[in-house]
Amino acid sequence: MEIAVMGYGTIGSGVVKVLDMNKDLITRRAGEEVRVKYILDLRDFPRDPFGDRIIHDVDTILDDPDVKTVVETMGGTGAAYQFVKAALQAGKHVATSNKALVAKFGPELMQVAKEKNVNFYFEASVGGGIPILRCIESALAGDEIEEIAGIINGTTNYILTKMGMEGSDFQTVLKEAQELGYAEADPTDDVEGYDAGRKIAILTSMVCGHHVAFEDIHIEGISSVTAEDMKYAALMGRKMKLLALSRRCEGGFSVLAAPFLLPAEHPLSTVDGVFNAVFVTGNALGDAMFYGSGAGSLPTASAVVSDVLEIVKHPDRSDSPKWDAQVEKPQDYLKDSYSFFARVKGTLDEKEAKIEKIFGTVSYYSVGELEGEEFGFVTEKLQEGDAEEKFKKLGGVIARYRMG
Repeated sequence: MEIAVMGYGTIGSGVVKVLDMNKDLITRRAGEEVRVKYILDLRDFPRDPFGDRIIHDVDTILDDPDVKTVVETMGGTGAAYQFVKAALQAGKHVATSNKALVAKFGPELMQVAKEKNVNFYFEASVGGGIPILRCIESALAGDEIEEIAGIINGTTNYILTKMGMEGSDFQTVLKEAQELGYAEADPTDDVEGYDAGRKIAILTSMVCGHHVAFEDIHIEGISSVTAEDMKYAALMGRKMKLLALSRRCEGGFSVLAAPFLLPAEHPLSTVDGVFNAVFVTGNALGDAMFYGSGAGSLPTASAVVSDVLEIVKHPDRSDSPKWDAQVEKPQDYLKDSYSFFARVKGTLDEKEAKIEKIFGTVSYYSVGELEGEEFGFVTEKLQEGDAEEKFKKLGGVIARYRMG
């Protein structure tokens, strides 16, 4: 099987490396050798061992009948969308790690794949090296998935972990993450929660069989999380995590990505650093957690190569689409219910009567060095829309977070 790789950045170079590093194993499992014939990139790599395979014209790939499979690791939804669609229309299988592409154009590309009797695979688009999509599609095919809760962005998990452990502020840890290569020069997609939002859109689409649009999901990031927030979290025995959450509800599905304060006993509270995990609840299985490296060159490349192997082993089988183009709009997040933690300016003596008049029974928390300036409290379970009105009425709220 001769394949082409589109994009020779972190993930694309990792795919080529894995195919070379595990060549004998892959050949044995695939039943034939998998050879990279072309690598498409705007740049040249004269010192790279695979530099002689670099090309700059996508038509070289599209017009070569010997290339049966294309790996797309370019990212984005511009050229990547055009090239992937053209490859599928040319009767070539495609494996991609591009969550933005799948979240936006998944149904269309899966439909093209079906019409051309080829496959459009995207295991690496969620959770890096964690094989969560294939597990939902096959291993858990007999279950009705009731809930998915995931830490599915390594950058934000690294930042929150370091802030919690060291008491550092957000900007300091972000800069460190960028220096270590865990965060992009422009980290907006990660720290504002958009990356996690796209991934939970894909996961929910897999579960419900219809297209859940990223734009319809309520998303909150972590850029406003402070060292003081972390002190309260520690005081309550909790950890701050950016959760991507999808729950089956009476109106269909409740979906959001936002910071949560998780109790120590929750399995996801132990997932630290750049690691990812997806916690799944099925009506037959019960609870299960999938844990592993959620980002990085080789872990993500491993998931891409697993898709390539599926294609090589079953070249004449097409099992797309995995969900259809019918839009499944998530329930309005204001109808969701949680307990909330809030930090409030002032002293407890000044605000206690007003808080209890508005919220009823609450639990209070105070961090020693902040006494006299602010305090915190946790509410009973409230509907989100009702909570928003109550916090507006209270006033002086510095920050508030959902309790997991």
